[in-house]
Amino acid sequence: MAEQLYTIPVNEAFRTDCECPLCQIYQTLQQNAIDFTMGPSYMEDDVRLATNQLGFCKEHIKMLYQHQNRLGLALMMLSHTDRTIAEMKKIAKSSKSGQSGLFKKKEGDSLLKLFSDSLEDSCYICQRIDATFDRYVATIFHLYRTDDEFRKVFEKGKGFCVSHYVLLREGAAKSLKGSHQEEFLKTLDILFFDNMQRVRDELKWFTDKFDYRYADQPWGNSKDAVPRTIGKMNSVKIE
Repeated sequence: MAEQLYTIPVNEAFRTDCECPLCQIYQTLQQNAIDFTMGPSYMEDDVRLATNQLGFCKEHIKMLYQHQNRLGLALMMLSHTDRTIAEMKKIAKSSKSGQSGLFKKKEGDSLLKLFSDSLEDSCYICQRIDATFDRYVATIFHLYRTDDEFRKVFEKGKGFCVSHYVLLREGAAKSLKGSHQEEFLKTLDILFFDNMQRVRDELKWFTDKFDYRYADQPWGNSKDAVPRTIGKMNSVKIE
């Protein structure tokens, strides 16, 4: 059952007509995490404890704000703000009392700075996504080793964004061996570079279309080349 739960979303993503199936997986997990956090679960003790501790990154706090449940977000932010004020008061008080051992972890790094950095680097949504995303990546290698049908679908894809290409290439060194690794890396490189070139050429034609000499020429697949190139380069979906 556990294998089935993870193989279904992976198979669905790789059968989707998209520029990067891993971005597709991430975006689905992200939306699920937002919906979960903004649903009834925000009143559960374990969720509130985690959101109080971790808070949210800049990207995900914007997405949470765009959700309809403003009361749920307000309650979570209230608890997180109360915790932040309390912790920063403790740190500020320790520095005023001359407890330099508490105030500095190493030269140049105050506890206030370290605490502030921890708020910037931690996010309940990111943590929830990453735990599942890593298992999906492992599932990709498992399916490539064991499922002939998946390998055929993999080979017919439109490649990957830059960051997920690198992720898969590095992961293959740990998760695949022998002929499986060699075949995977060869296929991965072809998929990535051929499709990056395709998107690049479509982007070039998009720019050429603004030249009067090409005004009457067909657009082809270049009308949405800009958002698709952003997706390839920055792993961002532009609606």
